[in-house]
Amino acid sequence: MALVVADMSISLDGYVTGPKDSRENPFGDGAGMLHDWLGDAATDEDRAILQQFMDGVGAVVMGRTSFEKNEGDGGWGDAGPAGDVPCLVVTHHAPTRSYPSVFTFVTDGVASAIEQAQRAAGNKLVYLFGATVMQQALPVGLVDEIHLHVVASLIGAGTPLFGTLDTGITLERTHASTTPAATHLKFRVLR
Repeated sequence: MALVVADMSISLDGYVTGPKDSRENPFGDGAGMLHDWLGDAATDEDRAILQQFMDGVGAVVMGRTSFEKNEGDGGWGDAGPAGDVPCLVVTHHAPTRSYPSVFTFVTDGVASAIEQAQRAAGNKLVYLFGATVMQQALPVGLVDEIHLHVVASLIGAGTPLFGTLDTGITLERTHASTTPAATHLKFRVLR
């Protein structure tokens, strides 16, 4: 079965978006730099980490808010965050309009979305996109690894990655490296 990885860029104070995130401002106020390590500030190591993601991703699970902030024109276009890789969107209500076939809307919870993503991913990885999906999956034992890209910035408000978790889960660090734009950490989730 495909491994499930939560992969997030995060500020030193634990935020993955700033306040007032929206379709027009998807990372929120003051949080655009969280992804600089993917762009102009990227080093060869940063680019290698991104390439490893692109080569390894077999499916993506995301929440409806992440989907709505980024799909279509001005976002990912007719594909998802990893191109034509299947994206399963966890939502309470399936949309009434049609979307590109890369998107499947799952109305029966994060566990069902992850199970479907694992089937779609084959021998590749399932990546969780968005804090809410990770916050739902981690406490019930559905996350195998957490990859954090820690950016030396304090945002002070927005969406915290771990703010509401009370799980007692233990993590084992398996990788750490630092580039000028971010500290990249990988953890195995111990059950």
